[in-house]
Amino acid sequence: MTHADSSIADVQGVQDTRGISINKAGIRAIRHPVKVTDKSGKVQHTVGNFNMSVSLAHQFKGVHMSRFVELLNTHDQELSIQSFEHMVRAMLDKLEADCGYIEMTFPYFIRKTAPVSRVAGLLDYDVTFIGEIRNGRYRFSLKVVVPVTSLCPCSKEVAAYGAHNQRSHMSVLIRGNDRIWIEDLIGMVEAQASCELYSLLKRTDEKYITEKAYDNPKFVEDAVRDMAALLDGDPRIDAYVVESENFESIHNHSAYALIERNKIEEAVGEHTRAL
Repeated sequence: MTHADSSIADVQGVQDTRGISINKAGIRAIRHPVKVTDKSGKVQHTVGNFNMSVSLAHQFKGVHMSRFVELLNTHDQELSIQSFEHMVRAMLDKLEADCGYIEMTFPYFIRKTAPVSRVAGLLDYDVTFIGEIRNGRYRFSLKVVVPVTSLCPCSKEVAAYGAHNQRSHMSVLIRGNDRIWIEDLIGMVEAQASCELYSLLKRTDEKYITEKAYDNPKFVEDAVRDMAALLDGDPRIDAYVVESENFESIHNHSAYALIERNKIEEAVGEHTRAL
C-alpha cells in the first residue's frame, strides 16, 4: 500500500472560509469492469460507467478525488441490487462523508429465443443502479432502457396497405420495497410494447413479429399508460418514472411521453387529508 507523504501539502483538506456546504462533489463518467449477478445466479462480466459523489462540509476545501478511484479498484466483488448498498457505505467511510451517491450504468445481456424458429441470441439492455445515502437512510433505484417495436394505431386505421412501425426505447426507473430482478422488470416492459425485439431472427420469426405488432398497435401514450397501470398495481413498487420514445419511421423527429408517480407520498397525502 502506498502511504501519503506527510511532507506534501494536502490542499483539499485545508479549511475553507466561505461557509458554504456542497451537496455533491466527486467524479463522473469513469468506466470500470464489474461483475453483476443475474437472476439465475450466474455472473456477467461487463463494464460500468460510474458517477460517484459525496457531500462536502463547509469547512473543507475539496474532496480527495483519488479515493473514488481507489474504491473502484478495491471493490472487485460481484455486484447485485442487494450488495450495492455496501459499496455506497464503503464510499462514505473512505471519503469521511455523511451523504453519498453512486450511479452505475452498464450493458446487460439476456439470451432470448426467437418466437418461431427458436434460434437463440443475446440482446443487450442499458441498466442503471442508483444508490444514495442521505441522513443515514439508504435508497436504491433501478433503471432499465428496453428496445421494443411499436406500431402506429393511426397509420393502421387510415392506410389501405399496412401501417408504419418503428423501433422504440421504453425507459423505466423504479424504487421499491422488495426485490425485483433486472430480467423481471425488462419482461414487464416488453409486455407493454407492440412487440418485443430479438437479436437473431429467421423469416418465420419476422412474419410473426410483424403480424403481432400489427395486431397490437400502440401510441407512445398507450405504452407509458399501460406500463404505469402495471406498476400502480404492483405492491413492490413505491415510486416510478416511465418514459417511451418512438424513433419515427415517417417523421424526422421522435414521439415521446412520460409518467412519474410516487405512491408513498400520495398515500401519505391522502391519509393526511382524511384526518
